[in-house]
Amino acid sequence: MLDEIQKASAEFESALAAATTSRALDELRLRYFGRKEGLVPALFSRLKEVPKEQKKDVGDALNRFRDHAEAILKERSASLANAEAAQKEARETIDVTLPGRLPRLGHLHPITIVRRQMESIFSEMGYSIDPGPEVETDWYNFEALNFTPDHPARDTQDTFFLSEKLLLRTHTSNVQIRTMESFRPPIKVMSCGRVFRRDEITMRRSPMFHQAEGLLVDRGIHIGHLRGTLEHFLHRLFTPDTKIRMRPSFFPFTEPSAEIDISCVFCGGKGCGTCSHTGWMEILGCGMVHPQVLRNVGIDPEEWSGFAFGMGIDRVAMLKFDLPNIRTLFENDLRVLSQF
Repeated sequence: MLDEIQKASAEFESALAAATTSRALDELRLRYFGRKEGLVPALFSRLKEVPKEQKKDVGDALNRFRDHAEAILKERSASLANAEAAQKEARETIDVTLPGRLPRLGHLHPITIVRRQMESIFSEMGYSIDPGPEVETDWYNFEALNFTPDHPARDTQDTFFLSEKLLLRTHTSNVQIRTMESFRPPIKVMSCGRVFRRDEITMRRSPMFHQAEGLLVDRGIHIGHLRGTLEHFLHRLFTPDTKIRMRPSFFPFTEPSAEIDISCVFCGGKGCGTCSHTGWMEILGCGMVHPQVLRNVGIDPEEWSGFAFGMGIDRVAMLKFDLPNIRTLFENDLRVLSQF
Protein backbone atom coordinates (compact mmCIF):
# COMPACT_ATOMS: atom_id res chain seq x y z
CA MET A 1 0.00 0.00 0.00
CA LEU A 2 2.96 2.27 0.52
CA ASP A 3 3.61 1.96 -3.20
CA GLU A 4 0.04 3.04 -3.95
CA ILE A 5 0.43 6.08 -1.69
CA GLN A 6 3.70 7.03 -3.39
CA LYS A 7 2.13 6.58 -6.83
CA ALA A 8 -0.93 8.65 -5.83
CA SER A 9 1.37 11.40 -4.53
CA ALA A 10 3.29 11.52 -7.80
CA GLU A 11 0.08 11.60 -9.86
CA PHE A 12 -1.29 14.34 -7.63
CA GLU A 13 1.80 16.51 -8.18
CA SER A 14 1.51 16.05 -11.96
CA ALA A 15 -2.21 16.84 -12.00
CA LEU A 16 -1.63 19.87 -9.78
CA ALA A 17 0.94 21.28 -12.18
CA ALA A 18 -1.57 20.93 -15.05
CA ALA A 19 -4.42 22.62 -13.15
CA THR A 20 -4.20 26.26 -14.27
CA THR A 21 -7.76 27.40 -13.48
CA SER A 22 -9.96 27.40 -10.41
CA ARG A 23 -12.33 24.98 -12.10
CA ALA A 24 -9.53 22.51 -12.83
CA LEU A 25 -8.37 22.84 -9.23
CA ASP A 26 -11.89 22.09 -7.93
CA GLU A 27 -12.05 18.99 -10.10
CA LEU A 28 -8.68 17.86 -8.72
CA ARG A 29 -9.84 18.41 -5.12
CA LEU A 30 -12.98 16.40 -5.80
CA ARG A 31 -10.98 13.57 -7.36
CA TYR A 32 -8.66 13.22 -4.36
CA PHE A 33 -10.81 14.39 -1.42
CA GLY A 34 -14.41 13.80 -2.51
CA ARG A 35 -16.38 11.98 0.19
CA LYS A 36 -17.86 9.36 -2.10
CA GLU A 37 -15.22 8.74 -4.75
CA GLY A 38 -12.16 10.61 -3.45
CA LEU A 39 -8.86 8.70 -3.59
CA VAL A 40 -7.61 9.80 -0.14
CA PRO A 41 -10.80 8.72 1.76
CA ALA A 42 -10.66 5.43 -0.16
CA LEU A 43 -7.07 4.82 0.98
CA PHE A 44 -7.97 5.59 4.61
CA SER A 45 -10.88 3.15 4.42
CA ARG A 46 -8.43 0.42 3.43
CA LEU A 47 -6.20 0.87 6.50
CA LYS A 48 -8.08 -1.92 8.24
CA GLU A 49 -6.82 -4.33 5.60
CA VAL A 50 -3.16 -3.49 6.31
CA PRO A 51 -1.26 -5.92 8.52
CA LYS A 52 -0.86 -4.74 12.11
CA GLU A 53 2.92 -4.39 11.92
CA GLN A 54 2.58 -2.03 8.82
CA LYS A 55 -0.32 0.09 9.98
CA LYS A 56 1.82 2.73 11.67
CA ASP A 57 4.07 3.28 8.64
CA VAL A 58 1.17 3.26 6.17
CA GLY A 59 -0.91 5.54 8.40
CA ASP A 60 1.97 8.02 8.79
CA ALA A 61 2.60 8.01 5.01
CA LEU A 62 -1.09 8.50 4.27
CA ASN A 63 -1.37 11.34 6.78
CA ARG A 64 1.68 13.07 5.28
CA PHE A 65 0.22 12.72 1.78
CA ARG A 66 -3.16 14.05 2.90
CA ASP A 67 -1.71 17.01 4.84
CA HIS A 68 0.68 17.91 2.03
CA ALA A 69 -2.03 17.68 -0.66
CA GLU A 70 -4.53 19.76 1.34
CA ALA A 71 -1.92 22.43 2.11
CA ILE A 72 -0.70 22.74 -1.45
CA LEU A 73 -4.26 22.76 -2.79
CA LYS A 74 -5.13 25.57 -0.42
CA GLU A 75 -2.04 27.51 -1.43
CA ARG A 76 -2.63 27.00 -5.16
CA SER A 77 -6.34 27.96 -4.79
CA ALA A 78 -5.40 31.25 -3.12
CA SER A 79 -2.79 31.94 -5.77
CA LEU A 80 -5.17 31.25 -8.66
CA ALA A 81 -7.95 33.27 -7.02
CA ASN A 82 -5.63 36.27 -6.70
CA ALA A 83 -4.44 35.91 -10.30
CA GLU A 84 -7.98 35.63 -11.68
CA ALA A 85 -9.10 38.61 -9.57
CA ALA A 86 -6.22 40.65 -10.98
CA GLN A 87 -7.13 39.64 -14.52
CA LYS A 88 -10.77 40.56 -13.96
CA GLU A 89 -9.77 43.92 -12.52
CA ALA A 90 -7.50 44.54 -15.49
CA ARG A 91 -10.34 43.76 -17.90
CA GLU A 92 -12.83 45.96 -16.09
CA THR A 93 -10.53 48.84 -15.30
CA ILE A 94 -10.94 51.81 -17.63
CA ASP A 95 -7.79 53.60 -18.63
CA VAL A 96 -8.96 57.22 -18.63
CA THR A 97 -5.86 58.28 -20.56
CA LEU A 98 -6.92 56.28 -23.65
CA PRO A 99 -8.82 58.02 -26.49
CA GLY A 100 -12.59 57.65 -26.29
CA ARG A 101 -14.20 54.80 -28.19
CA LEU A 102 -16.54 55.90 -30.96
CA PRO A 103 -20.00 54.32 -30.82
CA ARG A 104 -20.67 51.65 -33.42
CA LEU A 105 -23.05 53.08 -35.99
CA GLY A 106 -25.36 51.13 -38.24
CA HIS A 107 -25.64 51.44 -42.00
CA LEU A 108 -27.80 54.03 -43.71
CA HIS A 109 -30.81 52.57 -45.48
CA PRO A 110 -30.68 52.77 -49.31
CA ILE A 111 -33.73 55.05 -49.33
CA THR A 112 -32.09 57.36 -46.80
CA ILE A 113 -28.92 57.47 -48.92
CA VAL A 114 -30.87 58.46 -52.05
CA ARG A 115 -33.10 60.95 -50.21
CA ARG A 116 -30.09 62.73 -48.72
CA GLN A 117 -28.43 62.89 -52.13
CA MET A 118 -31.56 64.46 -53.65
CA GLU A 119 -31.93 66.97 -50.83
CA SER A 120 -28.24 67.88 -51.04
CA ILE A 121 -28.42 68.55 -54.79
CA PHE A 122 -31.47 70.80 -54.52
CA SER A 123 -30.17 72.55 -51.40
CA GLU A 124 -27.14 73.57 -53.46
CA MET A 125 -29.56 75.05 -56.02
CA GLY A 126 -31.22 77.16 -53.33
CA TYR A 127 -34.28 75.01 -52.61
CA SER A 128 -35.65 74.80 -49.10
CA ILE A 129 -36.47 71.34 -47.73
CA ASP A 130 -39.94 70.67 -46.31
CA PRO A 131 -41.19 67.08 -45.84
CA GLY A 132 -44.74 68.22 -45.11
CA PRO A 133 -47.44 66.35 -43.14
CA GLU A 134 -48.37 62.75 -43.94
CA VAL A 135 -51.96 63.12 -42.67
CA GLU A 136 -53.68 65.57 -44.97
CA THR A 137 -57.03 67.09 -45.91
CA ASP A 138 -58.81 66.66 -49.23
CA TRP A 139 -58.11 70.31 -50.06
CA TYR A 140 -54.33 70.03 -49.96
CA ASN A 141 -54.13 66.52 -51.39
CA PHE A 142 -56.70 66.78 -54.18
CA GLU A 143 -58.92 69.82 -54.63
CA ALA A 144 -56.31 72.60 -54.65
CA LEU A 145 -54.23 70.47 -57.03
CA ASN A 146 -57.03 70.51 -59.63
CA PHE A 147 -58.28 66.95 -59.13
CA THR A 148 -61.88 66.73 -60.29
CA PRO A 149 -64.52 65.47 -57.81
CA ASP A 150 -64.89 62.21 -59.76
CA HIS A 151 -61.15 61.59 -60.19
CA PRO A 152 -60.30 57.88 -59.52
CA ALA A 153 -57.61 58.86 -57.02
CA ARG A 154 -60.34 60.12 -54.69
CA ASP A 155 -61.93 56.69 -54.54
CA THR A 156 -61.54 54.63 -51.37
CA GLN A 157 -60.07 51.86 -53.51
CA ASP A 158 -57.05 54.10 -54.21
CA THR A 159 -56.69 56.27 -51.08
CA PHE A 160 -56.48 55.57 -47.34
CA PHE A 161 -59.18 57.76 -45.75
CA LEU A 162 -58.95 58.26 -41.99
CA SER A 163 -62.22 60.16 -41.74
CA GLU A 164 -64.48 62.24 -43.99
CA LYS A 165 -61.97 65.11 -43.83
CA LEU A 166 -58.60 63.41 -43.31
CA LEU A 167 -56.56 60.97 -45.39
CA LEU A 168 -53.02 59.66 -45.77
CA ARG A 169 -51.41 61.73 -48.52
CA THR A 170 -51.08 59.98 -51.86
CA HIS A 171 -48.18 62.19 -53.02
CA THR A 172 -45.93 64.94 -51.70
CA SER A 173 -47.67 67.50 -53.91
CA ASN A 174 -49.56 68.66 -50.82
CA VAL A 175 -46.37 70.54 -49.91
CA GLN A 176 -46.77 72.62 -53.10
CA ILE A 177 -50.09 74.03 -51.91
CA ARG A 178 -49.03 74.55 -48.30
CA THR A 179 -45.85 76.35 -49.38
CA MET A 180 -47.61 78.62 -51.90
CA GLU A 181 -50.25 79.48 -49.29
CA SER A 182 -47.63 80.31 -46.66
CA PHE A 183 -45.08 82.21 -48.76
CA ARG A 184 -45.24 84.64 -51.64
CA PRO A 185 -43.15 84.05 -54.76
CA PRO A 186 -40.39 83.53 -55.62
CA ILE A 187 -40.62 80.00 -54.19
CA LYS A 188 -38.19 77.07 -54.40
CA VAL A 189 -39.05 74.04 -52.28
CA MET A 190 -38.16 70.36 -52.27
CA SER A 191 -40.20 67.74 -50.39
CA CYS A 192 -39.17 64.14 -49.67
CA GLY A 193 -41.28 61.80 -47.60
CA ARG A 194 -43.61 58.84 -47.27
CA VAL A 195 -46.82 58.56 -49.27
CA PHE A 196 -49.61 55.98 -49.16
CA ARG A 197 -51.82 54.34 -51.75
CA ARG A 198 -54.04 51.27 -51.77
CA ASP A 199 -51.73 49.09 -53.84
CA GLU A 200 -50.99 45.41 -53.52
CA ILE A 201 -47.44 44.49 -52.55
CA THR A 202 -45.63 43.34 -55.68
CA MET A 203 -42.07 43.42 -56.98
CA ARG A 204 -42.53 47.06 -58.06
CA ARG A 205 -45.41 48.37 -55.92
CA SER A 206 -46.06 48.93 -52.23
CA PRO A 207 -48.92 50.59 -50.28
CA MET A 208 -46.30 52.76 -48.57
CA PHE A 209 -43.44 54.25 -50.54
CA HIS A 210 -41.31 57.39 -50.72
CA GLN A 211 -41.65 60.32 -53.09
CA ALA A 212 -39.63 63.43 -53.86
CA GLU A 213 -41.20 66.53 -55.33
CA GLY A 214 -39.90 69.94 -56.30
CA LEU A 215 -41.60 73.27 -56.98
CA LEU A 216 -40.32 76.56 -58.35
CA VAL A 217 -42.47 79.67 -58.85
CA ASP A 218 -41.07 82.96 -60.15
CA ARG A 219 -41.50 85.51 -62.91
CA GLY A 220 -40.74 84.40 -66.44
CA ILE A 221 -40.33 80.69 -65.70
CA HIS A 222 -40.76 78.46 -68.77
CA ILE A 223 -40.29 74.82 -69.67
CA GLY A 224 -36.66 75.40 -70.61
CA HIS A 225 -35.92 76.18 -66.96
CA LEU A 226 -37.64 72.92 -66.01
CA ARG A 227 -35.58 70.85 -68.43
CA GLY A 228 -32.32 72.54 -67.43
CA THR A 229 -33.03 71.95 -63.73
CA LEU A 230 -33.86 68.29 -64.24
CA GLU A 231 -30.84 67.70 -66.50
CA HIS A 232 -28.53 69.11 -63.83
CA PHE A 233 -30.26 67.08 -61.12
CA LEU A 234 -30.26 63.77 -63.02
CA HIS A 235 -26.65 64.20 -64.14
CA ARG A 236 -25.65 64.68 -60.50
CA LEU A 237 -27.85 61.83 -59.25
CA PHE A 238 -26.67 59.32 -61.84
CA THR A 239 -23.81 60.14 -64.25
CA PRO A 240 -22.91 63.22 -66.34
CA ASP A 241 -23.42 61.28 -69.58
CA THR A 242 -26.99 60.23 -68.68
CA LYS A 243 -29.27 61.10 -71.62
CA ILE A 244 -32.71 62.63 -71.02
CA ARG A 245 -35.86 62.81 -73.10
CA MET A 246 -39.30 64.34 -72.43
CA ARG A 247 -42.60 62.74 -73.48
CA PRO A 248 -45.98 64.50 -73.39
CA SER A 249 -48.18 63.33 -70.52
CA PHE A 250 -51.04 64.53 -68.28
CA PHE A 251 -51.24 65.50 -64.62
CA PRO A 252 -54.16 67.48 -63.13
CA PHE A 253 -51.87 70.07 -61.52
CA THR A 254 -49.49 70.81 -64.43
CA GLU A 255 -50.03 72.06 -67.98
CA PRO A 256 -48.24 71.15 -70.15
CA SER A 257 -47.12 67.91 -68.51
CA ALA A 258 -44.34 65.50 -69.39
CA GLU A 259 -42.72 62.22 -68.41
CA ILE A 260 -38.93 62.18 -68.18
CA ASP A 261 -36.97 59.15 -69.38
CA ILE A 262 -33.28 58.58 -68.85
CA SER A 263 -30.91 56.34 -70.76
CA CYS A 264 -30.80 52.91 -69.13
CA VAL A 265 -28.38 52.97 -66.22
CA PHE A 266 -27.52 49.31 -66.81
CA CYS A 267 -26.80 49.19 -70.54
CA GLY A 268 -26.07 52.88 -71.19
CA GLY A 269 -28.91 53.13 -73.72
CA LYS A 270 -27.88 50.14 -75.86
CA GLY A 271 -30.91 48.07 -74.86
CA CYS A 272 -31.17 45.24 -72.32
CA GLY A 273 -33.74 43.13 -70.52
CA THR A 274 -34.14 45.65 -67.70
CA CYS A 275 -35.19 48.48 -70.06
CA SER A 276 -37.16 46.09 -72.33
CA HIS A 277 -34.48 46.62 -74.99
CA THR A 278 -35.58 50.25 -75.55
CA GLY A 279 -32.52 51.88 -74.00
CA TRP A 280 -34.76 54.18 -71.91
CA MET A 281 -36.18 54.08 -68.38
CA GLU A 282 -39.02 56.23 -67.01
CA ILE A 283 -37.81 58.19 -63.99
CA LEU A 284 -40.18 61.08 -63.13
CA GLY A 285 -43.16 63.21 -64.07
CA CYS A 286 -43.13 67.00 -64.41
CA GLY A 287 -44.74 70.02 -65.98
CA MET A 288 -45.54 73.70 -65.68
CA VAL A 289 -47.78 74.54 -62.71
CA HIS A 290 -51.39 74.73 -63.89
CA PRO A 291 -52.73 78.33 -63.83
CA GLN A 292 -55.76 77.17 -61.83
CA VAL A 293 -53.51 75.74 -59.12
CA LEU A 294 -51.84 79.16 -58.83
CA ARG A 295 -55.25 80.83 -58.58
CA ASN A 296 -56.31 78.33 -55.87
CA VAL A 297 -53.56 79.67 -53.60
CA GLY A 298 -54.01 83.33 -54.52
CA ILE A 299 -51.09 83.68 -56.96
CA ASP A 300 -51.76 85.59 -60.20
CA PRO A 301 -50.79 83.31 -63.13
CA GLU A 302 -50.48 86.40 -65.34
CA GLU A 303 -47.55 87.60 -63.22
CA TRP A 304 -46.06 84.36 -61.95
CA SER A 305 -45.34 80.96 -63.47
CA GLY A 306 -43.60 77.86 -62.23
CA PHE A 307 -42.80 74.21 -62.67
CA ALA A 308 -43.15 71.08 -60.56
CA PHE A 309 -41.77 67.57 -60.77
CA GLY A 310 -42.01 64.37 -58.76
CA MET A 311 -40.43 60.93 -58.62
CA GLY A 312 -40.37 57.79 -56.53
CA ILE A 313 -37.33 57.63 -54.23
CA ASP A 314 -37.76 53.87 -53.97
CA ARG A 315 -37.55 53.48 -57.74
CA VAL A 316 -34.39 55.59 -57.89
CA ALA A 317 -32.85 53.46 -55.12
CA MET A 318 -33.72 50.30 -57.04
CA LEU A 319 -32.00 51.71 -60.14
CA LYS A 320 -28.92 53.03 -58.34
CA PHE A 321 -28.33 49.87 -56.33
CA ASP A 322 -29.65 47.33 -58.87
CA LEU A 323 -32.42 45.98 -56.64
CA PRO A 324 -34.96 43.93 -58.64
CA ASN A 325 -37.65 43.80 -55.95
CA ILE A 326 -39.07 46.78 -54.01
CA ARG A 327 -39.81 44.47 -51.08
CA THR A 328 -36.06 44.21 -50.52
CA LEU A 329 -36.15 47.82 -49.29
CA PHE A 330 -38.62 47.10 -46.50
CA GLU A 331 -37.73 43.61 -45.24
CA ASN A 332 -34.88 44.85 -42.97
CA ASP A 333 -32.65 42.01 -44.08
CA LEU A 334 -29.23 42.78 -42.56
CA ARG A 335 -27.54 40.81 -45.34
CA VAL A 336 -28.82 43.49 -47.73
CA LEU A 337 -28.62 46.58 -45.54
CA SER A 338 -25.03 45.87 -44.42
CA GLN A 339 -23.88 46.40 -48.01
CA PHE A 340 -24.62 50.12 -47.86
